[in-house]
Amino acid sequence: MKKELKEKLFKIKMLILDVDGVLTDGSIVYSASGEEIKTFNVHDGYGIEILKQHGIPVGIITGRTSAIVERRALDLKIEDLVQGTIDKVPVAENFAKKYNITLEEIAFIGDDLFDIPLLQKVGFSAAPKNARKEVKRIVDYVTKKEGGKGAVREVIDMILEAKKLKNELS
Repeated sequence: MKKELKEKLFKIKMLILDVDGVLTDGSIVYSASGEEIKTFNVHDGYGIEILKQHGIPVGIITGRTSAIVERRALDLKIEDLVQGTIDKVPVAENFAKKYNITLEEIAFIGDDLFDIPLLQKVGFSAAPKNARKEVKRIVDYVTKKEGGKGAVREVIDMILEAKKLKNELS
């Protein structure tokens, strides 16, 4: 890992995630009865649990509103969930106030154009391999994995490695 990335990651005290295209592959499937279906990656989920065990909170800010996302946040015991907002910067600022940290101490993973304002303000920004090219051009790191297929875990592993907390990871 490059020294500059490691220094940025070492300072991280919170991770914020987008959902569609980050925690999921961006697909939205509807059942015959009209129920929305999303798939999440278990490796991402376990990484979130490990990060939280090390005292680094995880938040979710998403433009859509979905009961499935609420359920996933509940399963992962993520308290900081804000749905239905495109303007993510004020939400991140509220999270920062809650934890008495700065935006420079937050990492954010986003994949689409409306994520750019927050990606430009945080201390570490990342995008999944399958993010929009405009997003990939401005982030600190583009994951080797795609959204919904381990991209979140890849960034979490990097944070833990930079903080020398990786001993629990394979």
